[in-house]
Amino acid sequence: PDEVAKRYSKAPCLLPTVSDVPRTDYDSIKAYFVDFLKKKPQGVILESYVTSGPGWCMDDGIYEFTMGATGDMVKARYSFVYTNEDGEWKIAHHHSSQMPEEVVAKASLPESAFA
Repeated sequence: PDEVAKRYSKAPCLLPTVSDVPRTDYDSIKAYFVDFLKKKPQGVILESYVTSGPGWCMDDGIYEFTMGATGDMVKARYSFVYTNEDGEWKIAHHHSSQMPEEVVAKASLPESAFA
């Protein structure tokens, strides 16, 4: 958890997939990953769209995690904004949200939702 939390910038914002609590400092980000890493996640990036400029980079896409502890799979949208701090790339903003189709079973959606 400490190694993961150290990847975030001095003024971070983490909006995680499996928590309703925004994380905006080192301690709260580390606390989130203490619990998340207990699930033994293995992630795969399915789609990635990268843009960059002087001192920043953004990666948006879709990833999927398999939780090794339970076998559960979570497919999510993500966005990362990286900034260069003191010569190191750090995560300034990280948003991840479970895919809506995964949250609401397709069978429960009206047919017009698929048009």
